[in-house]
Amino acid sequence: MTDTLTPVLTDNWDQDNAWTLAAYEQRGGYEALKQAVRIAPDELITLVKDAGLRGRGGAGFPTGMKWSFIPQDNPKPKYLVVNADESEPGTCKDIPLMMASPHTLIEGVIISSRAIRAEKAFIYVRGEVLHVVRRLRAAVREAYEAGYLGEDILGTGTRLDIVVHAGAGAYICGEETALLDSLEGRRGQPRLRPPFPAVAGLYASPTVINNVESIASVPAIVRGGIEWFGSMGTEKSKGFTIYSLSGHVRRPGQYEAPLGITLRELLELGGGMREGAELKFWTPGGSSTPILTAEHLDVPLDYEGVSAAGSMLGTKALQVFDQTTSVVRAVLRWTEFYKHESCGKCTPCREGTWWMVQILRRLDNGEGQPGDIELLQDLCSNILGRSFCALGDGATSPITSAIEYFRDEFEAGMNTPSSELFPPSASTLFAKEGVAS
Repeated sequence: MTDTLTPVLTDNWDQDNAWTLAAYEQRGGYEALKQAVRIAPDELITLVKDAGLRGRGGAGFPTGMKWSFIPQDNPKPKYLVVNADESEPGTCKDIPLMMASPHTLIEGVIISSRAIRAEKAFIYVRGEVLHVVRRLRAAVREAYEAGYLGEDILGTGTRLDIVVHAGAGAYICGEETALLDSLEGRRGQPRLRPPFPAVAGLYASPTVINNVESIASVPAIVRGGIEWFGSMGTEKSKGFTIYSLSGHVRRPGQYEAPLGITLRELLELGGGMREGAELKFWTPGGSSTPILTAEHLDVPLDYEGVSAAGSMLGTKALQVFDQTTSVVRAVLRWTEFYKHESCGKCTPCREGTWWMVQILRRLDNGEGQPGDIELLQDLCSNILGRSFCALGDGATSPITSAIEYFRDEFEAGMNTPSSELFPPSASTLFAKEGVAS
């Protein structure tokens, strides 16, 4: 592994007016595009594939391989769709990236669109972040005026138009096929697959759907090359990525580091746990990934390392909780979110999340009934692998892992409320008083 921090995507975040075209070009912005327009589309796909870039939005699927699935003999237009519907609790890397340096994403969109031969690209943004939507649209206008977008990009005959689309605030639209339905003006619900988006996606045409960070990483690969990108990260999880550190830490925020760094190292960068706090449990990739504990402090935060520990790297949203936190209550809050955000298309997720909330509320109130823990596990097993999309599966992950590591707290919920087991700590009360003053 290289140095602990590797600012690439975040390198210009501290620059004055970093979101403007002028500031971006001062730091070498759009130089990668000037190289990319001289590279054949198939060679761009091979470059990204050989670099080993994996999707930064969840599953970690190889980005270049996804691009290569587009059937170029299909006469229909090709589309690139950027999934910027960042809505999962604890996940907060794409929105800061788009806010601080929107041109990093736009340059990545132009290069990626050239690779798959798309002449139209869409950036689907979570509707609540109106300030990000406005900033992206302003950056797109600047790119058009500078000749980086439009009919004849940099005089090469390449054409691309970008549409920044604001969603209506549905978590389900982070699922790629539900996002496509939403873009087409339908209710956001997942589609049955096959056909897969690469064959019949947006408007039944070949479509690539990638996360913001995945696309934003492409210009750096074009500039730096395969060996440079591979010098960071691990053998199978190459490159740099943005880790979101939040919770009971001294300095929460975004930390860009090579894949394979550990939570112990990230906590040191973040100033450690807050005063008097001891690590109890944490999420490696957002609230839809199985929780881990203090015994996993030195697990490499790459796709293989986290998987071997029984979880998923996901969105790299590291939510850290100390000994004052009730696991039952934390899991309840997450499950309430999934119940509320269920699109309702499939019975396992629609009904299962509702019933899980009822049981978790009983346990949180100290009113659990005999068999509640087993019933929770049974509900999770009936959702896992049986829901229409992976978001239903994700709702079960924090519950099953919490029972595995902290079953005693669930058993205590048979007769003792979480508020008695975990009363507000002195540090929490002090923090509230400080805010109030």
